Amino acid sequence: MDGAWENLRAQVLEHLRTLGFEIDRKDNGSQRDILALNLPEAKEKTILRRLHTEARRFILQHHQEWIRSRWSALSSYFAPGSKISPARIRPVLVEVTEAWQADLFRLARLTWSLPYSKGYGRRLRFLILDEGHCSPKGHPFLIGILALQSPPLAFPPRDRRFRYPPGRKTELVNQTMDIQTLGALPPYSDLLGGKLVALAAVSNEVREAYRRRYQGRPTEIEKRILPAHLVALTTTSAFGRSSLYNRLKYKGEPIAISLGYTEGYGAFHLEPLYPLFRRFLETQGVRTRGGYGVGPRIKWQTCVRALERLGLSRSLLRHTLRREAFLFPLIHNLDDYMEGRASEPVDRHLPFTDLADYWRERWLLPRAARVNGWREWEPERLLDLLIV
Repeated sequence: MDGAWENLRAQVLEHLRTLGFEIDRKDNGSQRDILALNLPEAKEKTILRRLHTEARRFILQHHQEWIRSRWSALSSYFAPGSKISPARIRPVLVEVTEAWQADLFRLARLTWSLPYSKGYGRRLRFLILDEGHCSPKGHPFLIGILALQSPPLAFPPRDRRFRYPPGRKTELVNQTMDIQTLGALPPYSDLLGGKLVALAAVSNEVREAYRRRYQGRPTEIEKRILPAHLVALTTTSAFGRSSLYNRLKYKGEPIAISLGYTEGYGAFHLEPLYPLFRRFLETQGVRTRGGYGVGPRIKWQTCVRALERLGLSRSLLRHTLRREAFLFPLIHNLDDYMEGRASEPVDRHLPFTDLADYWRERWLLPRAARVNGWREWEPERLLDLLIV
């Protein structure tokens, strides 16, 4: 065990140095070293991309057989740029409820530069399809995907905004969701399809899907029945400041409101080491499986326990990479509702068809008139992104 302990400890430090982190070591006379990560500002985006690339490759390796088995059946949902006429694009929002829709969502999500995750807790997934264009098989092309999951109970950028009534934070936060996936597929991504997916997130149809799914359903832990009102969404940018969400408005009304930046804590920079941490802890009789009540913090808890048993400080979880956080209000009186001054939410009226029409005139058609490279896109290039 001593040899394995020393080897894993050395792997952790070498992994962090390879990524570009500088490690400060201080000896305070205790058995555990006090370690902290420093990151030169000029390296931040480079390291973020490197982190995501490594984690994504690791996850893709476990999906190769499934990708090869599903590509032939689903590839016709991905559009060649030469077949798209911007003026004919007709978006529709579809909740994922069937197996083929779930497979299409998963395949599309695996093409992302960010590592794939199923999400946790309450989950909703949507496809945005283009009924104005179809493949020879009659399949509408896929514009983009949207996924929501349970929000973190502790999220400092959100929690700094609201003064929750005493004892009601959990109840109120659980009437929000976190945007886990949001984006467009090529060639629609080059036509600012990501703006359309962001607008879709605040649509009436998303709130109604939430109400259908969770009306009257008790919570898993406390068996409480919470109001089936979805009042807000939160998310963070992938790389520092977000160009997708900043200044995103609908007829002058903000869709996404910046909440500032996260504090630079997390476990994603240790993602490739996570399986090693779990095996290490399991050999010591420490349970590392998730379950109800554990939620997104299982990775954090596993990393903390592993680092501590390796004689390393949990301060290594402060990667210093800050992301911009955003709030998507779905009701007019969000601040009053979250702070207990209003007993009922006042929904914003945002039909998806209206949002799509606005996107077409505001972003799609002007963009299509300015750029041409999207016309050369071929779906087979997606397969190149999926095979490792």
